[in-house]
Amino acid sequence: MKSSSSVPRLVVAAPSSGSGKTTVATGLMAAFTARGLAVSPHKVGPDYIDPGYHALATGRVGRNLDAYLCGPELVGPLFAHGARGCDLAVVEGVMGLYDGAAGEGELASTAQVAKLLRAPVVLVVDASSQSRSVAALVHGFVSWDPEVRVGGVILNKVGSDRHEALLREALDSVGVPVFGVLRRVAQVDTPSRHLGLVPVAERRSAAVEAVDAMAALVGAGCDLEGLLALARSAGGLSCAGWDAAEAVGVSPPPPLPVPDLGRSAPEPPYRPERPRPQMPDGLETPDGPEVSNRPQMPDRPVVALAGGPAFTFSYAEHAELLSAAGAEVVTFDPLRDEGLPDGTGGLVVGGGFPEVYAAELSANEPLRKAVAELALGGAPVAAECAGLLYLCRELDGQPMCGVIDAAARMTRRLSLGYRDAVAVSDSSLAAAGTRMRGHEFHRTVVEPGAGAAPAWGVRAPEKRVEGFVQRGVHASYLHTHWASSPGVARRFVERCRTS
Repeated sequence: MKSSSSVPRLVVAAPSSGSGKTTVATGLMAAFTARGLAVSPHKVGPDYIDPGYHALATGRVGRNLDAYLCGPELVGPLFAHGARGCDLAVVEGVMGLYDGAAGEGELASTAQVAKLLRAPVVLVVDASSQSRSVAALVHGFVSWDPEVRVGGVILNKVGSDRHEALLREALDSVGVPVFGVLRRVAQVDTPSRHLGLVPVAERRSAAVEAVDAMAALVGAGCDLEGLLALARSAGGLSCAGWDAAEAVGVSPPPPLPVPDLGRSAPEPPYRPERPRPQMPDGLETPDGPEVSNRPQMPDRPVVALAGGPAFTFSYAEHAELLSAAGAEVVTFDPLRDEGLPDGTGGLVVGGGFPEVYAAELSANEPLRKAVAELALGGAPVAAECAGLLYLCRELDGQPMCGVIDAAARMTRRLSLGYRDAVAVSDSSLAAAGTRMRGHEFHRTVVEPGAGAAPAWGVRAPEKRVEGFVQRGVHASYLHTHWASSPGVARRFVERCRTS
């Protein structure tokens, strides 16, 4: 096994989305794992779904590398953290090789991550509708940025032996090695819906079969020894691996001024309130202290983390940070469990697809009541996107937890993209003025979109406020990566101890 700074690594990229990156990357991970290698799986960007397939292929947690959410300076350390003790790392790119955050140059692109990791790139090319033109396409990607080392290509969706011969002849003229040729195979297709691939947790047996098919296809069609040799040519990394315990011990930066949100703020406009002091036996409310019947939290408070098929979106570092901050993190399934874990002192509900499971979530009335009681008692509750929908009064007409007086529904409109945000209200996650970057990805709408105390002031692409802060609840559409602001986890756990 290699140290994390010298582990062999490959970045699997493509000219555009839909070229076959996930098939090739997951297939490579599974094929090398089947050979007895410890493979570290990674995904460029904020996507939660692909890492689930990566984890199935390798038996290790899939981890994201996002230079927008976490900053370029954390890409190397987070990679080294995940790759510690592994023989090989495979990094699946996002969109096209040079595509990144809109208007931010190379920021958050696969190319930037490849440079930060000093890793060679394998370009997956959908060759289904071209022959000699593939040489011009590949030459453009190879020469666009001399600091990006494209070590070779894998040709996908090749139609015949004759087609393969024409493609290889064209690529010989530009001196780019071909490390694999894959034919179109139906059984490696994975079903999609309104937000991309269907997560592994929702199709376990079918997902296993798909990953096995990817491994067989890639193992038979690619030069695995040649790819491993290319991976071993990666440059060394000088950074140390990210450590959750060290991260939570570092003080967060001072709060930034809350931006002027202009006319996009809802009516009536938000007027910041003086923070209400918390008391050991409850939370101060406008009607006086509300005494909590929950038992006093021990030194390691229990933080319940929603999981299961309805809530599959969670970065592994969140649980690691909560644990390092002193919490006992216990996962539960809102579709099956009728109560929160024993002794729950805080709740984290991340992203997922509650809209697909609205009827089942609604039918679990005992859990909905338990969540509402926890929130009413002042316990810290962090909800992102799907979690926000679950806390609403209703989702597509189905009763939800009723913690937030808002209604959620599906729409055809896709809200997608990175967001630069500032905390508007003091909450269990952040002090007002704390700046964070996040990501939105949903086809739902919550009405109203913000409460009297909004969670975030979004500065781009348009100024607006969104989300809800009330008692210990922080609920928002924004997906954030806590590795960028470890103080979030520390603050949350401290609130669990004192609420």
